[in-house]
Amino acid sequence: MIFQGYEIKKYIYDSIKDLGFADFTDVQKSVFNKLNSSKNILAKSKTGSGKSHAFLIPIFNALDEKLKEVQSVIITPTTELANQLYKVASHMASFCSDEINIKLYCGGSDRNREIEKLKNNQPQIVIGTPGKIKDLVIDENILKIYTSKFLVIDEVDMALEQGFLGDLDGIAAILKDKKMMFFSATISEAILPFVKKYLDSPEFINIEDTSKLLIEHIWIPLKHHERSVMLERLIEVINPYLAMVFVNKKESVNAVAQIIKSKGYEVGTIHGDLTPRERKRVLQNANELKYNYIVATDLAARGIDIDGVSHVINYEIPLDYEFYVHRTGRTGRMNYSGIAYSFYEQLDDRYLDNLNKKGVTPKYFEIKNKELVEYKGRNVRSTRVKPLSEEEIKAKRIIKKPTKVTPGYKKKMAKQANEIATKMKSKKGNKR
Repeated sequence: MIFQGYEIKKYIYDSIKDLGFADFTDVQKSVFNKLNSSKNILAKSKTGSGKSHAFLIPIFNALDEKLKEVQSVIITPTTELANQLYKVASHMASFCSDEINIKLYCGGSDRNREIEKLKNNQPQIVIGTPGKIKDLVIDENILKIYTSKFLVIDEVDMALEQGFLGDLDGIAAILKDKKMMFFSATISEAILPFVKKYLDSPEFINIEDTSKLLIEHIWIPLKHHERSVMLERLIEVINPYLAMVFVNKKESVNAVAQIIKSKGYEVGTIHGDLTPRERKRVLQNANELKYNYIVATDLAARGIDIDGVSHVINYEIPLDYEFYVHRTGRTGRMNYSGIAYSFYEQLDDRYLDNLNKKGVTPKYFEIKNKELVEYKGRNVRSTRVKPLSEEEIKAKRIIKKPTKVTPGYKKKMAKQANEIATKMKSKKGNKR
């Protein structure tokens, strides 16, 4: 069958038409166009851009349905993402007249039962989390992935951030001569060593589609107020269908959730210490609209697709500019508008410059008499003669205000920040 200029099997065509596909997305087209290249693929594309079908369609198109051995391995860092991919793959396979053996391997399953089944029956498509697949492939030597044609690592940046480097390295080493496709919402320096090890001069796909999101970016100055106070004031003003509140560290999640609960709202939390069962419960409650707010960290929230997010609140601004775009992209989907609120302070000047380069132009508001009004005071950009360096900005974010303040604490904090910034600059200079 030919669909939008690409030749695909009839059952694949039937499955995507069943989903109402009118056209392929940008990331899907880009991947399909580069499949004939001998090079591997590194694709940067946000959640919700259609990347699941970008690699599942080629996998099914190349699948030999009669051959009962592992032909593709798909790895993703969370159980939620693995389950989502399994559902999408199973939907596609259901339109095939031949039975396609797809197996899901992730935490919480019956390990002994899986091992027994694998002794006599190898799946054709493997979907799972790094630790589980590594256990079956390397520790038990029971899942025979060396026959695979493809290795896909979805959300590779998140997988590495969560400490799966050793597991991924062991699996990728077995499949180093196979077609590899790595997908990531962000491309940071932290993932480059792993990427370069297995993707030698890959075909790079960079999908930037923030312009399609209907998001209003509103920045609110702290003006020396505590963030907790500003959050209390903000939630008295807005009335979200569902709001996601982002913090930078998991230690802050429960404290921020408590602030919102004290105002009488139902709040869910997503952080790295949740068990798979707890994460599943939060996701189910969110989709059943049992929460008004969800407080989360960036990495913990990745891989969890929550519908109906009307507002995003950056309680703290992420250090990585791409994470800001990724956070705010949780709202404004499917042609619905959304609002992203961010609390900012003086040291965020350069941050705003970088966001402007990415096409994000915020509006400045403040909260007065339980209303959001346009900020008429001096803009953060005009309050400083000398702009802070990147190292100074990072240093100031590292230094936290003490719980109990004493005379001269601001000078002490400034001194500490200056010392840290100096060390950062020195290290940067040495690398050169």
